[in-house]
Amino acid sequence: MKIEHLAIWVSDLEVSRTFYTTYFGAKSGEKYHNPKKNFTSYFLSFEASPRLEIMHRPDITKMLEAGQEVLGLTHFAIAVGSKGKVDLLTEQLRNAGHIIVGEPRTTGDGYYESVVLDPEGNRIEITA
Repeated sequence: MKIEHLAIWVSDLEVSRTFYTTYFGAKSGEKYHNPKKNFTSYFLSFEASPRLEIMHRPDITKMLEAGQEVLGLTHFAIAVGSKGKVDLLTEQLRNAGHIIVGEPRTTGDGYYESVVLDPEGNRIEITA
């Protein structure tokens, strides 16, 4: 078995798609639209990884405060290949105005990572 994809609701589908394609090299599938449900989505593919589905429906508007910790899915991690790439991408994201909530460091379980919030406030661990 394997995880096929993860899905997150977003308030701005195009901003989220641009974020993941620009900074994480995601390849975007075609936009899906179900007019009956007023639902739109994209599947984003990453090299040898589960896909990420970003979804939008105008009636889903409640969002927790950006970066707030709650029960449930707390983050997902994207491996970029090296400590240097973690550092470089972290700085690129910071310089573009994205919120870094965890500076690059080696964690107690041995990961070298930083943590950034995506445009919707979801936590992404950037790992070596």
